Amino acid sequence: MIKTYQYRSILNSRNVGIRVLRTLSPSPQLKDSNSKSIFDIGTKLIVNPPPQMADNQYVTHPLFPHPKYSDEDCEAVHFVHREPKTIGDKIADRGVKFCRASFDFVTGYKKPKDVNGMLKSWEGTRYEMTEEKWLTRCIFLESVAGVPGMVAAFIRHLHSLRLLKRDKAWIETLLDEAYNERMHLLTFIKIGNPSWFTRFIIYMGQGVFANLFFLVYLIKPRYCHRFVGYLEEEAVSTYTHLIKDIDSKRLPKFDDVNLPEISWLYWTDLNEKSTFRDLIQRIRADESKHREVNHTLANLEQKKDRNPFALKVEDVPKEQQPDEYSLKTPHPEGWNREQMRL
Repeated sequence: MIKTYQYRSILNSRNVGIRVLRTLSPSPQLKDSNSKSIFDIGTKLIVNPPPQMADNQYVTHPLFPHPKYSDEDCEAVHFVHREPKTIGDKIADRGVKFCRASFDFVTGYKKPKDVNGMLKSWEGTRYEMTEEKWLTRCIFLESVAGVPGMVAAFIRHLHSLRLLKRDKAWIETLLDEAYNERMHLLTFIKIGNPSWFTRFIIYMGQGVFANLFFLVYLIKPRYCHRFVGYLEEEAVSTYTHLIKDIDSKRLPKFDDVNLPEISWLYWTDLNEKSTFRDLIQRIRADESKHREVNHTLANLEQKKDRNPFALKVEDVPKEQQPDEYSLKTPHPEGWNREQMRL
């Protein structure tokens, strides 16, 4: 039994007598460093997934096969910001910035101002990004990014049925985008196991965002595509920062990660020997294409223009046609209507 010792000291004064009781007891035991708060948002890193996580029964081929990207094309992807030109652009841009700032504050992330800012170390501060915090950020980002394509495709599908006319190939591209973002998420959850609090945030975030996006898309689909274009810009920025952290050797745990089978079944240029950095490069390249596609769709006449990514016109030079599956002719700010044959 641990004894508690009490020392009493009396301080006397002419006017006031103050009696101070000081109790000294052994220092309380420190909490286990591995214990987590119920509000912890860190994602547990899974270096070697156990067999029960394989989930390899009744696996089907991807509905939308992924194109192959060269390492050179993936390395060439970089952050580009499209300056807002209209009131709708400004609303979309500021909406994305507000959402990002809120998420950054909650997760303890400091957005770098430029590429040089990505090299700055926040070690020892709340802004230090660990492997667990990065996985949380990626998982939440992909859980949100998979919503717009599916919601927009659903609305356009109903629109086509209701008006008894073609949608001019918008639906296919939007479904492909949603499918791609979901594959990002399915890959990340094989590498990290998010906390219950992170899952709760995802539930709430999806409920609010999906319904709000649905309502706005019914009224102003152009604003929604511009919003997604700016959202994908932030995704490119985030993954670029992650790659910089990996290259700077700040995230050594990621060097030991074995990519899950689902990753190389979808990205066919990956294999079981590919690194986590290789995976992030492909995901960043995907986000750059979504950035280009949505900025382009926002530049079109929503009710009459065809989807230029769905069909290649034979008598038009290749460099003058958008390509949904190539990184060779990047237009990070989107294609203008004057550049395409619609």
